[in-house]
Amino acid sequence: MSVWGALAGGFVGTIVLTSGLRAASEFRLTRMDIPFLLGTAFFSDRVRAKAAGYMLHFMFGLVFALVYYAVFQAIDEASWWLGALFGAAHATFAGTALVNILLPVIHPRMGTPTTAAEASPLLEPPGFLLLNYGTSTPVVTMLVHVAYGAIVGEFVSLAASGT
Repeated sequence: MSVWGALAGGFVGTIVLTSGLRAASEFRLTRMDIPFLLGTAFFSDRVRAKAAGYMLHFMFGLVFALVYYAVFQAIDEASWWLGALFGAAHATFAGTALVNILLPVIHPRMGTPTTAAEASPLLEPPGFLLLNYGTSTPVVTMLVHVAYGAIVGEFVSLAASGT
């Protein structure tokens, strides 16, 4: 197994994940915009927030590929289907605990279920499984994260076999 395979997989996987989310947004399957969500944690200006968010999202994609790689190393196995399982777990955690519980508490520009009526946050809280961003958002989130994981797993597996 190779860390370079994981990084290459993370690079390609992040492009697929980000493009899939952007396409789903353009096709009105979701209102979720992860780069905007990330960027507004640091900037109130929408343009800067989006630019910073895309950079952060891409860096996180590489970091998560390294986390997946560490798990592949620990269990001494890597494959596209195992990566897809990791992606499903990743999406489940992100849609439940991460964005539903943790993020609204620490994000300075996100509303919470207890936000006062006179407050005007830039973002509404995502809600359980991101359902506040549309009823198909959980499906879209799961699909793109499974694809990301499968890509990372396949790249690590290919690097391990030397092809």
